[in-house]
This record gives sequence, C-alpha cells and structure tokens, in this order.
Amino acid sequence: MKIHKNKNGIDTFTIVNTVFLITMAALCIIPLVHILAVSFSSSATAATGQVTFWPRDFSLNSYTYVAKRAAFWKSMVTSVERIVIGGAINMVLTILVAYPLSLDKTTFRARSFYVWVFFITMLFNGGLIPTYMLVKEVGLLDNMFSLILPTAVPVFSVILLLNFFREIPKELSEAAFIDGAGHWKSLWSIYVPLSKPALATLLLFALVFHWNSWFDGLLYMNNPDNYPLQSYIQTIIVQRSYSMMTREEIAELATISDRTLRASQIFLGSLPIIMVYPFLQKYFVKGIVLGGVKG
Repeated sequence: MKIHKNKNGIDTFTIVNTVFLITMAALCIIPLVHILAVSFSSSATAATGQVTFWPRDFSLNSYTYVAKRAAFWKSMVTSVERIVIGGAINMVLTILVAYPLSLDKTTFRARSFYVWVFFITMLFNGGLIPTYMLVKEVGLLDNMFSLILPTAVPVFSVILLLNFFREIPKELSEAAFIDGAGHWKSLWSIYVPLSKPALATLLLFALVFHWNSWFDGLLYMNNPDNYPLQSYIQTIIVQRSYSMMTREEIAELATISDRTLRASQIFLGSLPIIMVYPFLQKYFVKGIVLGGVKG
C-alpha cells in the first residue's frame, strides 16, 4: 500500500491513526473523569447536573459514608480473594491445557480431538439452570469456589496461549529433550519464561473478568454478606435494595445525593484494576499480538 506524505514528510496514515487513537482514549477516559468529579462534588450540584469534568463545591461526604460501611469493605475483600485465587487457578490450568494442545500430532496424536472438545464449549454450554443445579449439588452455594470453579478453564485464553506456544522454536525443546529434560521440565523452563508477555496479557484478562463479574455472585450466594464487590454495588445501586443497610445508614443516606454515592462506589470499585494495569501494560502491548509471527 502506498503511503502519501505531505511536504514535511509526515504520512497521512500516521495522522489519521493518531487522531483515531486519541479519540478512542478520550471516549474511555472521559466517563471515568466525570464519575470522579461527581463523587467529589456536593449533593446539591450533583443532583442538579452542574458537574462535568471538575468537582463543584468539593465534598468528601460520599467517601466518608462509604468508608464507614462494613459491608462495602467486606465485599471488597471478597473480590480481592476471588481475583487472587481465581486468577491463579485460571493461569495454572490454562498453561497445563495449552501446552499439550500446542504439540505436534506426532507427539500427541489426540491433539485435534481435544482441541475440538475445548472449542465446542465456546459455542455451547450447559445453560444457566443446569450449571446452578450442578453447583448446588456439589455443595458450593455460598462458597467462594462457586465463583471460581465454573470458569476455572478459560477456553479463549487456552486457544490464545497454545498458538503462542506453537510460535516458540521447536529447536529449544528438542535441545532440552536431548539433554534429558521431559515435557514438564521443558514447559516450566522454556515455554513459560518465553511466554511472559502472553501470560501477563491473559492474567490481566482473568483479573478483569473476576473483578467485573457480578451476576454469578447474585446467583450462587444466598447470603448477601458473601457478595463480591460488583454484586454488592449492583444490589445497592441498580436494584436500590436497602436490605444490607442498618437504620442509621439509611437515615444518613437521606442526607447524601444518590448520584455522588453511586459515583464514589463505582470509582472505588474500578480503582484496583486501574492500579494493577500499569504494571502489566508493558507486557500487554507485546502480548496483544498473540499467535503472531515472531521475528
């Protein structure tokens, strides 16, 4: 494709691409900035819609109210436990499944069969009611693992990682086998260290999935005290249920704008992922080209 450049040597594609990316970044950032501004504004200005991208009549009342809510922090701890345990299980199982599926048919003859078995699960699943019945029958209701085990093997991540594994030169594993290493040693000494960008990307996907998931908390947790953060926020903000609040908290809520309270809890709910992303960002940029040709 021919790239047209202006008299200063700047190609048109670079200009258009830069404008497009800046626009997309702004569309992602602006809502978060608005929510943050609303959360730091007074009840009166937020209720009348005067807040845009900067706080009006700066106030910490909403954050003070949230800080005193034990239920909010308990749900926050539950979500942190979920992403730590769930993320670890997702990554270990993804690696253990992706490695044998990345081998040649001469090494693993049933490879194609198992690839299709896993792929079919992306198109069809057991359904909501059978899954709930299964979780109930194995005694996982009101248990942390009811939020983790049904999605323990993320098939999409498995497919991405096995394609990444297949791009690793075979000569490395062959040299390891000549030196006496087996598949287990080859996996953890060669494939995993060389796949850090891919693994960091998949870890970010797993953390975001577990952190943002809210429906399974409502489905599998009969006791609201066991809700993860997003299920708690959905109950308080979307359903406007006050069953988890004391009389004193309800009375205090009457003095706080509903918009500022929702904004503060939404921002606090997204803050952990915002804090984690910069540490994985350098790997994410590399890993986003999973399955691409390596130079």
